[in-house]
Amino acid sequence: MPGLMKNINQIARCAEQYRTDQLAPLGLTGCQYSYILNVCRQPGVSQEQLAKLICVNKSTVARQLAQLEESGFVRREADEKDRRVIAVYPTERAEQSYPQVRRVLREWSRYITAELDDNEKGILFSMLEKMKIRAAEYLENGRISSFGEEE
Repeated sequence: MPGLMKNINQIARCAEQYRTDQLAPLGLTGCQYSYILNVCRQPGVSQEQLAKLICVNKSTVARQLAQLEESGFVRREADEKDRRVIAVYPTERAEQSYPQVRRVLREWSRYITAELDDNEKGILFSMLEKMKIRAAEYLENGRISSFGEEE
């Protein structure tokens, strides 16, 4: 499938630039939106769970959360039972930004799919969901599983 990853990567880079442009007035960068979404949806989520949810490594999560904490979007607390577990909570600033972040994401999705009819959108989203599941399998297993062959 020639160009699949090239196209996906280009769309992702354009989307990040759009988010950066649109979220700058809130004090957020284009890659911080996923932290705001997940922390607002799941207050108290651990840093480790957050890394799994957004498919990035733990050190990246720690760096981004430090920036978000410094900017007043989140607060982190060590778990009372296990001090190694860090829970992340949204601040009022994050909760106020949440609807705007969702709006920016909806606008981008509408923009890039504007020339697709409802059937094409359904097929596209279904296919992307299948691909996302396969990609997540790699992260969980640390390897690419066979394609129907004996292991």
